[in-house]
Amino acid sequence: MDRDNYVGFATLPSQVHRKSVKKGFDFTLMVAGESGLGKSTLIDSLFLTDLYKERQLTDAADRISQTLEILKHAVDIEERGVKVKLTIVDTPGFGDALDNSDCWKPIAQYIDEQFEQYFRDESGLNRKNIQDNRVHCLLYFISPLGHGFRPLDLEFMRAIHEKVNIVPVIAKADTLTPAEVKKLKQKVRDEVEEHEIKIYHFPDCDSDEDEEFKKQDEELKESFPFAVIGSKTIINEKTGKTIRGRIYPWGMVEVDNPTHCDFTKLRNMLIQTHMQDLKDVTQEIHYENYRAQCIQSLTRTVAKDRSNRNKLSRQSVTDLPIQILPLSETEKLIREKDEELRRMQEMLAKMQQQMQQSQAEQSDSL
Repeated sequence: MDRDNYVGFATLPSQVHRKSVKKGFDFTLMVAGESGLGKSTLIDSLFLTDLYKERQLTDAADRISQTLEILKHAVDIEERGVKVKLTIVDTPGFGDALDNSDCWKPIAQYIDEQFEQYFRDESGLNRKNIQDNRVHCLLYFISPLGHGFRPLDLEFMRAIHEKVNIVPVIAKADTLTPAEVKKLKQKVRDEVEEHEIKIYHFPDCDSDEDEEFKKQDEELKESFPFAVIGSKTIINEKTGKTIRGRIYPWGMVEVDNPTHCDFTKLRNMLIQTHMQDLKDVTQEIHYENYRAQCIQSLTRTVAKDRSNRNKLSRQSVTDLPIQILPLSETEKLIREKDEELRRMQEMLAKMQQQMQQSQAEQSDSL
């Protein structure tokens, strides 16, 4: 059968693909962690950009007094005709102050604000061109110099793990030996399980996936959390090959060499294999949880307002303080007439009661 002349519903995947490619994709990545862990360098290395070329480095004294900022960088990436609008949300100043209590609150607030904006747009009239600024993934950088998570790390992740997909990464892995990297990875896994922190879990492969993809997915799961090295330095080897890496007195580290670090695995996970799944988990789990909470809150508010209105409607006007309801002359006359009518009714009732008593007394005498 000529595939070019085929007509049928089997062309639906191609139609969806063409429509999606034409529309493009949105992806928002947030990075967080203490200063000096190479967050900016890694982001530029991952997406081959130069987002931080105008960034000014601050010294230690300035960082102590620095407050947390939320900075957004937008860049358009195109590969083989597929366009991705990438938004990088940086959090400089996180964990740099002397008192870091509640320093994570602006980050949690930012994530909630994006959910709120999306909820408003989704509930509006024009829902065709909704811009998705929700945070789909958060790269949390772990210091290689410690022994796992700090108390601040645990508190931060517990505060946001139900709002966003957390992907922990071990920064500057070239400062550790292979044995130390393996030990630190296991330490991070144990602490995540011990403190019941919900990080991003790779979905299981379908049974009909090819063996190469299954193998790649298994390698990603085994490498978690990723030990990464970032560098924008281009090194020209004597063989004519150009690589990105770092040169040390004892040798050279290649960023894209999977035997040196997990940089390529992290990049493939974010761009090639799991970008859509990160967006799906954001939509189907994190956003739906937020949406359900909003609907419950609105329902409780409406029920409370309705109950208050019913109470007010049942309350008589005369029960309200007079100073709240100033009376006009007409209303005063009406009240006076009502009071006079009430007295007349009382008098009539008394007269009827007296007549009944007199009649009863007469009957008894007879």
